[in-house]
Amino acid sequence: MKSMTFKEAAKAVGSESKLSGSFNTVCTDTRKITEDCLFIAIKGENFDGHDFAVKAVESGAAAVIAEKDCGLEERQILVESTRQALLDLAGYYRSLFSIPVIGVTGSVGKTTTKEMIHAVMSSKYNTLKNEGNLNNEIGVPLTLFRLDSTHEAAVIEMGMSDFGEISRITKAVKPDVAVISNIGVSHIENLGSREGILRAKLEILEGMKGDAPVILNADDDMLITVRPGAHPVIYYGIENEKSMFKASEITSKEAGIGLTVGFSGGSASVSLPYPGRHNVYNSLASVAAGSIFGIEPETALEALKNYVPAGMRQRINKMHGITFIEDCYNASPDSQAAALAVLGGMNAGRKIAVIGDMLELGSVSRDAHYGVGTKAAENKVDAVFTYGERSLETAKGARDGGVAHVRSFDDKQKLSAFLAEYLEEGDAVLFKASRGMKLEDVIHSVYDALEK
Repeated sequence: MKSMTFKEAAKAVGSESKLSGSFNTVCTDTRKITEDCLFIAIKGENFDGHDFAVKAVESGAAAVIAEKDCGLEERQILVESTRQALLDLAGYYRSLFSIPVIGVTGSVGKTTTKEMIHAVMSSKYNTLKNEGNLNNEIGVPLTLFRLDSTHEAAVIEMGMSDFGEISRITKAVKPDVAVISNIGVSHIENLGSREGILRAKLEILEGMKGDAPVILNADDDMLITVRPGAHPVIYYGIENEKSMFKASEITSKEAGIGLTVGFSGGSASVSLPYPGRHNVYNSLASVAAGSIFGIEPETALEALKNYVPAGMRQRINKMHGITFIEDCYNASPDSQAAALAVLGGMNAGRKIAVIGDMLELGSVSRDAHYGVGTKAAENKVDAVFTYGERSLETAKGARDGGVAHVRSFDDKQKLSAFLAEYLEEGDAVLFKASRGMKLEDVIHSVYDALEK
């Protein structure tokens, strides 16, 4: 982080400070306090940073941004909202850098798309990205504070669970380009409908210049209807002829995909080391983003050959002749369908889906979970094992669809023990659930049992 004076910071958040000197670190967690940093006291659901303001100073913080008097005299900068102050300060700091910034959002696959765009942009530029899923009103500002003079570009993922969140985040990020991957049903409990979700995702435009380009999935039935004013649109897709970056000749491979990407002036064929039609879309979005900043499609595709899925996102692991698809990072009806399609396309003796609950689906939850079960049947899955109360509907959908072997569990240890006995050489097994279900606990238990 570039050095900033306390007076400069106070002005950026609409306050004032009598404190002289400067800082080059912003902290919101007292466990990560560094000498002479600026501590921002954030209120959370289960904590209040103001309770730790004095401790922050005692631990080395030079000043605190707070909503109330913490007894720190000139070492506190008072604001109406520390959450907004964090965004305002990050927005001011971002404005100190005249580098290209790509904003990424969407219902499904935005983190993977962000990671792929980062891989493409890194082929030419030293590029900053959010680590993990630091894509909210706390994580994005902290990411922006990591910008320094060595960075030549940035790709910032923006998430949300309700209206207004992306609006606030994008005004700090100020993207030069926006990518919207798709409109699904994630967070429909708060947003009411896919139309509401689309409206919330389009808030990303509010932080952009009026003529900044927008990259949209032309095959998404909602995004193809978007008319974003003066923003030029770059479409990508597989089916829609409007696609300026269009994939064809898609083939499934052992642990990846082959495809040809058509673009203005030519085409390029490539084999990529990750499976699934959804990753074709993610790759196309990345190639489109890179093209805006002078990265040729052939160069972008070469960079994507070295991309490794982040975290627990469809990571493929082989053990004792069994292919494990670890996809426990998150889940929605759309991402479940994509993962089941990957499983269905695998060359395996038995195709087994271990499915956990999807959260935050509100009134559509029952139908959505049932639909996952029918999707398993459509993809010729041989067995479906579920974990969680909501996923009882998934089991029902699988049975009604004709899946031969279906069983439900309400205990991870019992599920793990069963799988350790059930799985055999030649199987392919998918693990997929919302993050809150922590289905990776089952994977690790199965691995441990197989190693004994």
